[in-house]
Amino acid sequence: MSTIAVGLALVAAILHASWNAFLRNGADRLWSVTVMSLAGTLIAAPFILYFPLPGPAAWFYILLSSLLQVGYSLFLVAAYRHGELGQVYPIVRGTVPLLVTLGGFLFFGEILGPFQTLGVVLVAAGIMSLSLGKQRAANSSLLFALATGLIIACYSTVDARGVHTVGQPLAYAMWVIFLYGLMLAVTYTVIRRGLVIDVRSPVTWKAFGGGVVALAAYGLVVVAYSFAPAGLVTAVRETSVVFAVLIGALFLGEQLTLRRLAACVIVAVGAVFVSL
Repeated sequence: MSTIAVGLALVAAILHASWNAFLRNGADRLWSVTVMSLAGTLIAAPFILYFPLPGPAAWFYILLSSLLQVGYSLFLVAAYRHGELGQVYPIVRGTVPLLVTLGGFLFFGEILGPFQTLGVVLVAAGIMSLSLGKQRAANSSLLFALATGLIIACYSTVDARGVHTVGQPLAYAMWVIFLYGLMLAVTYTVIRRGLVIDVRSPVTWKAFGGGVVALAAYGLVVVAYSFAPAGLVTAVRETSVVFAVLIGALFLGEQLTLRRLAACVIVAVGAVFVSL
């Protein structure tokens, strides 16, 4: 694996953990994630005008992925309502490779290699450790975190199939990002009976910046795929679990216990093994 790919994946991991920290620390998380998604919509708009319009076969996947990502945002906000970044984020991220791997085994008969089997055990053990004990998150937060991971696994599967229905994969991604922001804004408007964005407020620009960071994290991973196999890039990307715990302790005042740190390292190592 090239040094460039490792560097890109590590930066993407830090950025992904950082925008989650921003969301977790926000006063109105649903509003923050909505503005963040609209930042992606604005950035994606020129690209969807530049690229050819996707064919009919692609629109089912584009719309489904966009809708699933709206659900992902709602559930992630709910998970952070009663859980800390260092608890929720590792469960969300660790659940994804766990579910994808187990789904392939149960529904498609894919044989698990020794590394994948060990990875599944480690991820499950790490999540269990974060879900137990005196300092664990509330049951509702844990359930929302697990549901968020399930939704990520679903839209990742949809994207893996949908991207092959277009001639230009970036066009597919830009349409998903564009529509996701619009759908989430409509959802917010229905739930809160209106969406107010004050462009003069520093909070608005912080949320917009968070959206740019989230989009950059996504873009860096895509670029890294051109330098190394997807499985290896994904493995390095999962180190974001550890970065999230450190960011939570350094900037959000969360308690960094040896048990929590060890659990997150176990989840990260397990995710790496699953990806390999």
